[in-house]
Amino acid sequence: MDIRKTTEATKRLKCELSLLLSRLKLLFSRLKKRLSFLSVLDPKRYIKILDWYIIKKFIGTYIFSIALIIAIAIVFDFNENLSKFTQYHAPMRAIIFDYYANFIPYYSNLFSPLFVFIAVIFFTSKLAGNSEIISILAAGVSFKRLMRPYMISCILISALSFYLSAYVIPHGTIVRQNFEAQYRNSKKRTTADNVQLQVDQGTIAYIQHFDNNTKRGYGFALYKFDNKKLVSHMTAYEIQYDTISDSKFHWSARNWKIRELKGLREHITNGTQLDTLIMMEPADLVYSKGQQETFTSPELKAYISKQINRGSVNVVQYQVEYHKRIASSFASFILTIIGLSLSSRKRKGGMGLYLGIGLALSFTYIMLQTVSSTFAINASAPPMLAAWTPNIIFAVVAYFCYRKAPN
Repeated sequence: MDIRKTTEATKRLKCELSLLLSRLKLLFSRLKKRLSFLSVLDPKRYIKILDWYIIKKFIGTYIFSIALIIAIAIVFDFNENLSKFTQYHAPMRAIIFDYYANFIPYYSNLFSPLFVFIAVIFFTSKLAGNSEIISILAAGVSFKRLMRPYMISCILISALSFYLSAYVIPHGTIVRQNFEAQYRNSKKRTTADNVQLQVDQGTIAYIQHFDNNTKRGYGFALYKFDNKKLVSHMTAYEIQYDTISDSKFHWSARNWKIRELKGLREHITNGTQLDTLIMMEPADLVYSKGQQETFTSPELKAYISKQINRGSVNVVQYQVEYHKRIASSFASFILTIIGLSLSSRKRKGGMGLYLGIGLALSFTYIMLQTVSSTFAINASAPPMLAAWTPNIIFAVVAYFCYRKAPN
């Protein structure tokens, strides 16, 4: 009797399990149908064997070209600065970890479009010379389809380049510039004279002389206006920024005097020392060459907004740097299209001609980028237009080369 009950219970359990499994299969099939649109995110749908082959060639050649050219640049730079390193007794640890450890990512990222162009021309010319491009096109693969692995590689390189330039390299640039100021005698501006800026709505600050090394200013004046009428005037012989405070904008004024104007009446207070909050920092007062490169992109955007609200005119170089970081990331796509279009055709003479054209176009791009940035700073041209002008011009060149590419 017990055996019969156990058998019936087992059969009942098996039926329930089979029913549960069938319901789960039905649920998963319905869920799969509803999430079928996510199949567009599957990398295997876009990256085939041919794509992996070209991506490995692209990335490998790109890394090799960076390693080769930066190694040569380090040799020349070390040879040029050896006398200064010796003269100022730069320690080997500082040379390696403070200078060259930040020198390599800075210049690698700066000339990343050049390395992309060289890599594309180098390995694509080799593929064309081995008749691999001809075989791919003869197999029915269009030139547009052939560009897919190149564009995927550019996405990876551009994303990495933007992340480095926007968030990583600025921190290293601070260390490198401090090293250059200490051991290469690169003069860094540390003082400012006759600085006037709007620190708040209707509040104007003036400092006759400010020393950034000591964070101390002399001849300070603070004017507060209400409906264009002066309501308060503060003067101080000396003003000191509090560098150990947990929050920003803490200043200490010495030998101060405050005049409060209420109609025809005037109230004057004075003292020897006064701790106060003034919405300005030492970085707002002293500008040194290359300072915009030491800000991350979020810091750069906040600084630009703050300076514009203050009515500062010394903000163009910061705007150019902000837009240039974005524009440089897209340069890889444009130069890749040009390089692929030029070097995908098999010709006699190998890759020498394409490499020469590629280097000429790359250096033209870099020169145009420098000229447009200088023009924006000195001639008050729109910073965004100055940063994107090289991309716009070379996008036209890329379209022309694409139309002439073999299909």
